[in-house]
Amino acid sequence: MNYHKNILGTIGNTPMVKLNSIVEGIDALVLAKLETTNPGNSVKDRMALKMIEDAEADGRLKPGSTIVEGTSGNTGLGLAIAAIIKGYKCIFTTTDKQSKEKVDILKAFGAEVIVCPTNVEPDDPKSYYSVSDRLSKEIPNSFYPNQYDNPSNVAAHYEQTGPEIWEQTNGKITHFVVGVGTGGTISGTGKYLKEKNPDIKIIGIDTYGSVFKKYHETGEFDEKEIYPYITEGIGEDILPKCVNFDVIDHFEKVTDKDAAFYTRELTRREGIFAGNSAGSAISGLLQMKDRFKKDDVVVVLLHDHGSRYVGKMFNDDWMRDRGFLESQHTLREIVDGKTGSSLISVQANEMVKDAILLMQKNGISQLPVFEDGKLVGAVNEGLLLNKLLDDSTIKDIAVKEIMTEPFKLVDINTPVSKLNNESESVFLTKDLIGDYFIITKQDLIQGMLR
Repeated sequence: MNYHKNILGTIGNTPMVKLNSIVEGIDALVLAKLETTNPGNSVKDRMALKMIEDAEADGRLKPGSTIVEGTSGNTGLGLAIAAIIKGYKCIFTTTDKQSKEKVDILKAFGAEVIVCPTNVEPDDPKSYYSVSDRLSKEIPNSFYPNQYDNPSNVAAHYEQTGPEIWEQTNGKITHFVVGVGTGGTISGTGKYLKEKNPDIKIIGIDTYGSVFKKYHETGEFDEKEIYPYITEGIGEDILPKCVNFDVIDHFEKVTDKDAAFYTRELTRREGIFAGNSAGSAISGLLQMKDRFKKDDVVVVLLHDHGSRYVGKMFNDDWMRDRGFLESQHTLREIVDGKTGSSLISVQANEMVKDAILLMQKNGISQLPVFEDGKLVGAVNEGLLLNKLLDDSTIKDIAVKEIMTEPFKLVDINTPVSKLNNESESVFLTKDLIGDYFIITKQDLIQGMLR
């Protein structure tokens, strides 16, 4: 029988997948290292277990201990999983910019979570760094892994991630691209790969609002580089000891908007449901496409799973609110916002006077005409008035005798902007159930204002 003794045995040995559609225009072979297959769905499972086991080995972590850590979510989950198996309690601090899904997942694994403000200095007593450090000193028999400065963070990737990538590419890797947060992944993996082949380029993905890129290029820690950003999982306003700048050849900065956009594109174009830092990595990769040659083998590491970001990067309203997604009002949104939207229509064999009474009763000025369930024509108050002025007896003839061409039928997913230049003042649309809806210019205006 082939099985693991517990869930911790499933950490590592993650698959490598060739990227295709999303990297069109890059001549090199681009491979994605999918860390989403770890039990906590992130690369952080590797170093979380390593930090715990190393602390157990040297006596820093004792039976019944409480693990206290500051986390953006993924390291906390890795620690929580290991803590369940090994019998520890967990208290995590995080920031209010992290997705609700991350906080809820940590709680689901039995951890206590303290949410701290993002927009404070690292040494502010309210920062998630400071709160976790203080709690670790106040709580008896507690262990503070401090992932930012813990050498076990780097060691996990030197011992696992680097060798896996080397073996999976048969030593042909030429570039390693990865987002940088604590620095453990890039430093440990990069060190191993450089030892195997010094010509391999180690490229870090950074975000605007983070200090890494400028510090790497100038040696200056510029506080003017620091400002709030939305991208999760990468970038820092401190210099973690785990970041080995000597191993890194280049930092590429990516905007919040591009990171969010390519987080979505990775799923839609490759079927890979990965997180926000993966979107940053893909965006950075495309920005650097001229660096890569035909025979290059580029490995990009995808940190975590898209399920952490369903309420953020994968939510259209969230994206629009931040200007990351062009507001495209569609007829579907107009229909969803209409009240009392049951279609009022007339049958082709009904009398004109019945159509007039129907419009008067409902306060409307036009009606679609149906026959045997099919849309065959239309009438409006202007047409009826003109006909009655010419011949008052037409009120007793069938609507089909005077009806005009049917209102234009427009697909319900059509953007409202595409209807601006249409000469028609009334449209019809139909949903997937088969129900018709009448759309006037006034409906379009009201929908755009919502």
